Amino acid sequence: MLAAGGDLRPARLLAAYERGVFPWYSSQQPILWWSPNPRMVLFPNEFKCSRSLAKTLRNGAFTTRLDHGFGATIRACAAPRASGPDTWLNTEMIAAYEALHTMGFGHSVETYREARLVGGLYGLQLGGIFFGESMFSRERDASKVAVARLVEECLRRHILVIDCQVASEHLASLGAREVSRSEFIALLQRHARRQSSPSWAEVGA
Repeated sequence: MLAAGGDLRPARLLAAYERGVFPWYSSQQPILWWSPNPRMVLFPNEFKCSRSLAKTLRNGAFTTRLDHGFGATIRACAAPRASGPDTWLNTEMIAAYEALHTMGFGHSVETYREARLVGGLYGLQLGGIFFGESMFSRERDASKVAVARLVEECLRRHILVIDCQVASEHLASLGAREVSRSEFIALLQRHARRQSSPSWAEVGA
């Protein structure tokens, strides 16, 4: 943790992400700002698609869309998990990321079974970096399908790094790995640009 306090205005959030810092706190705390060391990242060309995930992708039970339901996706990510009722995605955080989505920085990948939202993820794009924030799954493999679509879009849109923030076995199984903070900051300096992008849904929805 680097600091406590401040606010979630878009300019402050964008400045923080450009420096490898993100907010993460509960509703009972002040805003806490973090920059993990080491940092988990996924380079799109290192994505590992398991046999079971490849089979799921082939059978066509799920479809994916881009930026079609950002609000629904972030609220699904905020829903209580089996581990407990609390969530770091409070009303203030949701409003802040929805504002960034409106500005062209926030994007979502959604997984649907027929017309029902069953999985997805959201995050921010700054130039060649996608900062993954959270994902959810209501059916087996639904979030992994969203990650696979995110990787596809990153390759197509010349996004070179997916920031996964903190290490987990789930992310490691998909090909993510840890780099030092100094390596991550160097990647940001080379590839992060505060330039909004059109809705991803406008191309390849």
